[in-house]
Order: sequence, then C-alpha cells, then structure tokens
Amino acid sequence: MESLLLSIRLAVCVSAILLVIGLPLAYWLAYSPWRGKFLVEAVVALPLVLPPTVLGFYVLVAMGARGPLGKLWQAAFGHGLAFTFTGLVIASVLYSLPFTVQPLVASFASVDRKLLDASAILGSGALRTFRRVILPLSVPGVITALVLSFAHTLGEFGVVLMVGGNLAGVTRTVSIDIYDHVQSLNYAAANHLALILLAFSFVVLVIVYGVNRRIGRRVWSSWSAR
Repeated sequence: MESLLLSIRLAVCVSAILLVIGLPLAYWLAYSPWRGKFLVEAVVALPLVLPPTVLGFYVLVAMGARGPLGKLWQAAFGHGLAFTFTGLVIASVLYSLPFTVQPLVASFASVDRKLLDASAILGSGALRTFRRVILPLSVPGVITALVLSFAHTLGEFGVVLMVGGNLAGVTRTVSIDIYDHVQSLNYAAANHLALILLAFSFVVLVIVYGVNRRIGRRVWSSWSAR
C-alpha cells in the first residue's frame, strides 16, 4: 500500500496547487481581450500532445545540478530537486496543467454575459463578480477540473519515471510499482495493484460526478429563482 498512498498524496498535492494556479489563469484566458492569448493556450495545452518522456526529460534537465531550477533549489535549500517528492510535484503540476485549466476555461466562458454586465452595472468589480457570480455558476467545472487533475496524476507513469526514478517511499508511485512487478514477471502482484487502482479511480469518479451533477442542478435552480 506504500506506493498507492504515495500516489494519492501526490495527486492531492498536485490538484490543490493546480486549483490555485488554474483559477486565475483560466479566468484570464476566458475573458482577456488580448489577441495573442492563443499562444498561452498553446503552451498550456502542450502536455496533451507531448510524449511524457519528452516533457519529463526537459523537466529533469531543468531540475538537474546544472539546470536553472536545480541550481536555485540547491542554493535555497542545500539539496537537489531531481529524484525527490517535491520534484515529482513540480513535474506533475506541469504535466496535469491542461486537465485543470481547460475545464475551468470552458466553464467560465459559458457563464451568461448578461449576468456579468448586470453585476458591473450594480457596481461590482472584477474580483467581486468572479467570487459572487462566475465561481458559483462554475462549481461543476471546478469539480471536473479537480477530478481530472487528481485522476491524471494518480495514473502518471512516464513523467514520474523520468523525474522521480524508482525510490521506494519517495518517488515509487503505484504505476511504477505495477511496472516493476511486470518486469519481474510477477503478474499476480501487478494485477492486484492494478485492480486496486482501477477500483479506487472508478469509485472516486462515480462519487464526484454524482455530487457534481447534484450541485450543478442546485446552483442553476437557485440562480433561476432569483
């Protein structure tokens, strides 16, 4: 269970960080009038098309002893960043970024502009409008973003292997553990872990999407009644 608990811990950390980063970034992408924002959208979506080993390689280079991020980390904390849990978190944040930002952008952009105009007419600023209008109406999108980032991080393999290696209790996630068992021809152990991960992921998705649907209905019904 050590590798599974490590994977869950990694997924929780990454999902929380991505929510903090993703909310303002998604808001800017949804409402910014800047014509060149498609360049930012392309950068955000890049992990969707890049092979995990390519992204993992460049992140590993950046975190290495001669890399810019590795040098800064070494100077600040006195130890390297590659092949550590913190390095895994940073790499996973980059790899799972589009799975958080894109659902948020779609949810924010779907909010009726008339509600935003009404909020502005009533004297609400951008922050107050976001907190009182956009965010409540986007709760289903926020939950979807959290679920996708959590599930995607939970099953990561390529980036985790490149950046974290295979250190028991530190960077050996459940996907790496399954790979190790397959490499050693221990299919029974691999199947056991795979079934646990499959069942856990399925239960999480069922619960969250069920709650998501109920919350979405309540939010829209409450706004329709106003």
